[in-house]
Amino acid sequence: MHHIELAEGALGEEMVWVARRMEIDYKSPAKMDDLILIETRVSEIRGARVIMAQKITCGERVLSEAKVEAVMITKQGHPRRIPDEWREAFTKAGND
Repeated sequence: MHHIELAEGALGEEMVWVARRMEIDYKSPAKMDDLILIETRVSEIRGARVIMAQKITCGERVLSEAKVEAVMITKQGHPRRIPDEWREAFTKAGND
């Protein structure tokens, strides 16, 4: 599901993802016109939150590594549990 569909109420309620916490280690700068790759792995899903590990590279060079905690919330700012089918999809994607 696209984030726009989520925001428009595709799950019965208008919801969005927000970044709750980020820890970022910057290791090397990117330059204009660099082609970068962002790898994201889900490391934990609990309730309304998902914790992901991200690595940004340019060729063999690691530019940054991050731990990102995102939370699904309603338009009013209340957390909402991540649907079971999404949990399954996140788990499956992490094991491929």
